[in-house]
Amino acid sequence: MRFHTNTTALFFTMFSSLASRQALAFQRTARAASFGRRAFGGSPVNFAEEGQAEVVLVGCGAPNRGMGWYHAVQMLEKQCPSASMDYVVEPWFLGGGAESPAGEEFKQWQVDTEAKYGTTFAASLDDLPPPAAPRLALISGRTADNPRLLTECIAKGSKCIYLEKPGAPTVTELEQMQKESEDAGVEVLMGYNKNVCKYVAKTREFASTLPGSHVTFVSNNAYENTPESLGECFERNAEGMLKNMAIHELALLVSFYDVTVDNIESVEADKEFSSMQTLPGPSGKEYTDFDKIKFTITTKNGNKVSVSADRCGGTDSFATVSDDAGEEVFRYYMPDDEDKAHVKELEAKYPGAMPYFFTQDPDYITVKERVAKHTVDGLPAEGIATIGVAVETLKVAEYLTPVLQEQLK
Repeated sequence: MRFHTNTTALFFTMFSSLASRQALAFQRTARAASFGRRAFGGSPVNFAEEGQAEVVLVGCGAPNRGMGWYHAVQMLEKQCPSASMDYVVEPWFLGGGAESPAGEEFKQWQVDTEAKYGTTFAASLDDLPPPAAPRLALISGRTADNPRLLTECIAKGSKCIYLEKPGAPTVTELEQMQKESEDAGVEVLMGYNKNVCKYVAKTREFASTLPGSHVTFVSNNAYENTPESLGECFERNAEGMLKNMAIHELALLVSFYDVTVDNIESVEADKEFSSMQTLPGPSGKEYTDFDKIKFTITTKNGNKVSVSADRCGGTDSFATVSDDAGEEVFRYYMPDDEDKAHVKELEAKYPGAMPYFFTQDPDYITVKERVAKHTVDGLPAEGIATIGVAVETLKVAEYLTPVLQEQLK
């Protein structure tokens, strides 16, 4: 058989190219396997692919209850294309809380996750190897632990840190965290997901078309209205409602309505709606907090905006616009009709999980994806709050808490 000269050349070029690609694939596989054996004795490890951030989740919490757990689930199921969920660091359930009922539940989830995804679990950041890709640390632990965890994440080579709200127990601590991260050249972005919510954008858009309008942001949780349920909530979120549940709404006020402590003209609580209780938590220690609160802020430059938050108000959050006569003319829910079918699917998929996970599911994905992509390519993470915004938000929360408590006495 004869081959034309050009045909022969083409044949050998194709063969050579194929051989080269196979050799490169083998080298990559061998390198990954070698790294896995070196760091973890041969146990399977996820590796971020090109264009992905290597995510370290710090503070997972209990399955179905911890916000960190839901973050992990979304990334493990590839909902955030730029994020590779490689490591879970859980000091409590892999430490002192391992023998508790929740610890046993966490252990089963860990075993299932390791088997299905190859995710590596560790009790401490000290157990992790150096980054193999741009490292994104997602801190979702107890607020009181965040200053220490941020220091450890920086030391372990994080390029970017996603910090869950409110970031720290006090303004002083959060300002120190801001300085520490800036000195290290590590960017800190916040998990204020409502900044990118559809209902917020729709409400602001409508209000901008109606001169003299007034916006109210309404946030609800679905805790049982019992001393036991609220006492557990108060203890687990000991920083208080304004630094926890309602901090998202305060971030909206700081981001879009010029609300800062220095710019607040007045604060007025709605005493008919609001309620403050002192209840014992599971430990027996008593905590005083709002179970529901509504207030209006007027700024020195003329903005006026309201916030309403209810621990036992249900699963929906929404925003309203009233005209200059006080009549409501617009309301937009989260979830809207388009998203409710998705919520039903998630309820069936994760029975017993916190209901607010599902109503905010798309927004959690949006924030994580934008932060992960930013970690990889360095382009701006559109709409994501910075730690600077978080500092101003926490200042507002610290200012408002005693003012509103005094008004409700």
